[in-house]
Amino acid sequence: MKLTTLKENLKEGLSLVSHIAGKNQNLPILNNIMIDAREGNTKLISTNLEIGIVHTIRGKIEEEGVYTVGSKVISDYINLLPNKQINIEQQKGNIKIECENYKTKIKGQPGDDFPLIPSVDKSNSFQADINEFKKALSKVVFAVSSSGSRLELSGVVFIFNENKLTMAATDSCRLAEKEIDIKTESSNIDGQKIIIPAKTLQELIRILSGLRDNVTMAEEGEEINFFVSDNQILFTVKNTELVSKLIEGQYPDYKQIIPAENKTTAIVNREEFLRAVKTSSLFSKTGVGDVNLDFPEGGNKVIVSSTSGDTGENVVSLEADVNGEDNGIIVNYSYLLDGLSHINEENIKIEIIDNNTPCIIRPIEEKNYLYIIMPIKQ
Repeated sequence: MKLTTLKENLKEGLSLVSHIAGKNQNLPILNNIMIDAREGNTKLISTNLEIGIVHTIRGKIEEEGVYTVGSKVISDYINLLPNKQINIEQQKGNIKIECENYKTKIKGQPGDDFPLIPSVDKSNSFQADINEFKKALSKVVFAVSSSGSRLELSGVVFIFNENKLTMAATDSCRLAEKEIDIKTESSNIDGQKIIIPAKTLQELIRILSGLRDNVTMAEEGEEINFFVSDNQILFTVKNTELVSKLIEGQYPDYKQIIPAENKTTAIVNREEFLRAVKTSSLFSKTGVGDVNLDFPEGGNKVIVSSTSGDTGENVVSLEADVNGEDNGIIVNYSYLLDGLSHINEENIKIEIIDNNTPCIIRPIEEKNYLYIIMPIKQ
C-alpha cells in the first residue's frame, strides 16, 4: 500500500472513525483502524462489533493495499503534523508516514483478521434533512434507560408512517417523542418499528457534529440517508457510513401513557421556570429529588417549591398563564431539568390532570415534540 493525501483529510477521517476503537482485551485488533486503499478509494474503517464506521478520504493511491494500525497512536501523531501533504507506505510490520521533515514508522497488523463491516440491504431507504434529523435525535436519545434491565428500553424506537418518522425513548420514568418529515420510496412501511441502540445514535450525533464543511449549518435540503434491514441499519452522510445492529424485542406501547386530556394547563417562561427548578432542587429530599409544582386556580402563577429536613425549604412564585382547576404535581427535578434543557423556545406549556398521572411539557411553537414525566406519588 502506498498513498498520498492531505493532513486535513486524514485528520478529519481519523477523528470520525477512531472514537469507537477502544481497549479490547479479547480482540486487540479492534483497537486498530484499518486503512483500505483499493479500487481508487482510501477508506478508514473501525468497529467494536456492534457499530462499524467507514469514512472515505480524498487522496492518490499509488499501490493498493490494506493494513491496520493503532487508533490512538496514529490519531495523536497525525494531529501534530503540519497542514501539508502526507505520504503513507506500508512496509513489513509497519506503515511509514512522511510529512515534510517529519518521518515515522508505526507498527501495525495485516488487515486479514480485521472484522468485516456487514453490508446492508438498501431496498428500504429513507432520507431526512440533516439538521432536523440531528436535532430530533438530541431531543429524544437522552431519555433512554441506562439500567440495562430491559434491553429494548436502551434504544430509541423509530416508527415509520407514510412520510413521517416518529422517534421515542423512555426509561419508564419519563418519555420523549419527536416527529419529523422523511422521504422514502419503500412500500408497506406504515407502522414499521425498529429499535436503535442509544450508543449508535450518540455516535451518529457525534459524527454529524464533527463533519467538516459545516454540516451542522448545512444548506436546506442537504440529507442523511439511512437503510433498514431485518437486524441492521446503515446511515450514510457525505463520505461517512455508520452500520449498527438493531435491538431485538418488542418496544412497549408507550402511547397508552400519554394523557388524552388535561384538567390544568400553564404557559410559563422557560428560563424563569428552569431557574426556579434549579433553586428548588437544592432543597429536595436526598434520594428522591422531589419538587412541587402548584397551579392555583385563577392565580395566574406557578409555584415551585421543595422542603428537606436536612437543608431547609424553598418557594418560587412565577407569573404564568394558567387555565383549569386548582392543581399540583410532584416530579423529579432531574427529569424536569432534562426536558427543559432540550426545548429552545421562550415559553413552554405544562399540562396535568392530577398528581397520579403523567405531566406533559410541550414547546409552544414546535407542535411535534412532547416530554412526559411520571409523578412522584405521596
